[in-house]
Amino acid sequence: MDGPARQGRKLSRSFGGLALLGILLVVAGLVGLVYTGVATLTSMILFGWLLLVGGLVGLLHAVQSRGTSYFWLGVVVAALNIAAGLVVIRHPHGTAEALTMFAALLFLTGGVFRLVGSVVVRGPQFGWTLLQGAFGLLLGLLVLFDWPHSSLYVLGCFFSLALLFDGLGLIAIGIGGRRIVSMVSEQMTPGADKGEGTDPLTHDSQKRSES
Repeated sequence: MDGPARQGRKLSRSFGGLALLGILLVVAGLVGLVYTGVATLTSMILFGWLLLVGGLVGLLHAVQSRGTSYFWLGVVVAALNIAAGLVVIRHPHGTAEALTMFAALLFLTGGVFRLVGSVVVRGPQFGWTLLQGAFGLLLGLLVLFDWPHSSLYVLGCFFSLALLFDGLGLIAIGIGGRRIVSMVSEQMTPGADKGEGTDPLTHDSQKRSES
């Protein structure tokens, strides 16, 4: 039983690491909600570096596959990612303003489509769809009316909320996984079930022979 016990301890430590990572993400999300401007700038810089690194990796992959039909397409896509990453890193504030405008337009169009669709279809989820459409439309108008000042906090708020909810999810997975591993380990421990391995028919026959 030493092997399963060791595996159980490894799994328990792994789930504990997930819970610890979740706590760090929750703390980062809460800090980002307080300092939304810093969170916006940080998210833009991370986005730029992701584009840059992804473009470099794509370019390397395209070079390795030269001579195929994928080569020029891979080079063009990688070059666009590298150029976009450099622009985002050098101009994070302008990128934040552009993405905030894009997000506001998405909220507006999504809200309008949900409102029109809920009124036309009038399905079983009519009230919920109508509420979603009204909320999206209102959020898009609020972001758009306060633009470009809204670019200082909108993306940072979304980024911080994503960190917060991802962290809470990891904490739930880590705690739940540790509990499951603990329960399974207890069941697999020798002598945990004192009646384990005893045949009921044999036990009854021994009782009758003793009497």
